Amino acid sequence: MRSLRQILYSEFAAGRSWFDWLFLLTGVLVQIVVFTIQPNNIVSVVSGIAGIISVILCAQGKISTFLFGFIQISTYLYLSLVERLYAEVGVNVFYFCSQCYAIFVWLRHYHTTESRSTELMPRCLGKRFALLIAILTLIASLVAGWLLQRYTDDSQPWLDAFTTIPALVAQILLMFAYREQWILWLIVDILSVIMWARAGNWCLFAQYLFWCVNCLYGWNNWSKKECINC
Repeated sequence: MRSLRQILYSEFAAGRSWFDWLFLLTGVLVQIVVFTIQPNNIVSVVSGIAGIISVILCAQGKISTFLFGFIQISTYLYLSLVERLYAEVGVNVFYFCSQCYAIFVWLRHYHTTESRSTELMPRCLGKRFALLIAILTLIASLVAGWLLQRYTDDSQPWLDAFTTIPALVAQILLMFAYREQWILWLIVDILSVIMWARAGNWCLFAQYLFWCVNCLYGWNNWSKKECINC
């Protein structure tokens, strides 16, 4: 039975290269600099910093990603309500619930290395299943965009839909530790960069821009590990 100190060391320090630390520091500094230059709601920078730390920990396969994820989701819900992005509100409620379940799923696939660093062992989708998911995601996004445009006062219905439906699917893939999640997250993050730039929230703009880079970082990290069902 490992002590709390060993667990914290494993989650936040063990097995990290100088690049991992530099990448994390850069992400946090970007949020601070953007907020200093273009002050917005203080909730934005809190959400941004928590989000940066969360996605980097996810890219490194650390279960502590969910701790910062809960902070980011709670603050992002508030910001989405302020901007009347109703699909974003809905998807973040789903994120909150799914993360509770994801913790237990990830624990089943955790692996302790010789260096005592604990990390996730990823899973992989087959090509046919991945194609089916892509087609269904596109269709659902088109339907959601039409519904938001026709029946709500959503300020950006199509971007809202195309950042929400793929994000729902990506979150399910994350929940079950599939590495293909990073492809969907990249699409979501690129569209979110545009959405929050149009909304004029530069802290979230910077967060999603950094998340685009983190998707490549995450895909690279998860691709280096042997998938447990490939």
